[in-house]
Amino acid sequence: MKSISLKDIAIALNLSKTTVSYVMNDRGDEKRVSKETQDRIKQYAQAHNYKPNQLARSLSLGKSNMIGLIVPNISDSFFAQIARRIEKKAEKMGYNVVFSSTGESPERESKIIQSMLDRQVDGLIIVSSEKNHDDILKLKKRNFPFVIVGRTYTDIETNVVALEDKDGVISAVELLMDNGKTRIGYISISLELHSIKDRLKGYKQAHENKSIDYNPNLVKHVTYDNIEASLKVAIYELVHKEKVEGIVFATHYLAEEGLRLLKQNNINVPKEVAVVSFGKDRGFDLFDPPLTSVDFPIIEMGDTAVDLLLDAIENHVVETKNIIMKTKLDIKQSCGSI
Repeated sequence: MKSISLKDIAIALNLSKTTVSYVMNDRGDEKRVSKETQDRIKQYAQAHNYKPNQLARSLSLGKSNMIGLIVPNISDSFFAQIARRIEKKAEKMGYNVVFSSTGESPERESKIIQSMLDRQVDGLIIVSSEKNHDDILKLKKRNFPFVIVGRTYTDIETNVVALEDKDGVISAVELLMDNGKTRIGYISISLELHSIKDRLKGYKQAHENKSIDYNPNLVKHVTYDNIEASLKVAIYELVHKEKVEGIVFATHYLAEEGLRLLKQNNINVPKEVAVVSFGKDRGFDLFDPPLTSVDFPIIEMGDTAVDLLLDAIENHVVETKNIIMKTKLDIKQSCGSI
C-alpha cells in the first residue's frame, strides 16, 4: 500500500495540514486539539499506511531522536558489546543509534563526526583516537552533547566514561607475582592513548609494590598495522631470550593471538608461561586453557554513557562528569592459580 502524506490526511478529514502535523508530532494536547480529533487523525493515518518523513520531522521538532556512536572497530568484540548495550539502552529511551568505525584514523574520525552532524544526530558517543582536539573542542564550544568513552582528552573538560586502567593491570601483574612469578613480560599496542599509557604505569607500579626491579626488556610494543608479525617477534623474545614466567597482554585481541602463538610454539600455558589478559572476549572460557582476564563492566559503561548523553540532550546539563569504572579479575586456568 502506498504511503500517504500529511496533506492527504488533512484533505480526507477536512482539517488543516497544520492541525494534522501537530497531532502526528505528538503536540496535539499542547495545541489544544480535541481528543476526538486526535483519535480520528491517528486512526486514519494508521489505516492508510502513513509513514512520517523523518528529515522533515527532525527539522520541525529540532530533534532527530538519533545519536551517533563512533568507535575504532565495530567488529572488535569489546566495541561490539558496548555498541549493543548502548543501542539497547538508547532504544528504551526512544532513540536510534547510527554506528561508524574509524580504524583509529584521526582523519576518518574527523570526517565521521562531521557526517554525523550533517545527519542531524542529537548527540555523539565517541571512542576517540585522542588526536582530534580541534573537532572535540568545536563540539564543546558549540555546546553540542557528546560523551567520550574509554579514552580521554585531559586538556578539555568533557563527559567521560573510562576504566581504571592502571589499577586493572596492577591486579593482573600482582596475581602472577603472588603465584611466585618474578619475570613477567608485558605486551602492549603502539598507540598513543592515555589508557595504554596508564596500563604500562600499572605494570611498573606492580613491580614497585612487590619490590621487584622493573626490567624494560620485558616490555614489548606491537604495531597496530602489523599485529600478527610484530606479536610473533615479541613473544619469541620474551619466551626464548628473556625466559619470562608469565605474560600480561594489554588488550584482549593481543591475548587471543598471543595464546595461539604460544600453543603453536608448543609453550605450555600455564606451566611454562602463565597468561593474563586485560580485557575479555566471550570465547575466553572456551580456550585451552581458559584465559584469566581483567574484566570491564560493559553494561554499566554503556548505560552510563547513554544517561550522560541524554542528560545533556534533554535536560541541557552542561556540567561535565568524569566517571571511572572499576575492573575485576576473572581467574581461570591460564594464570596457574587454579
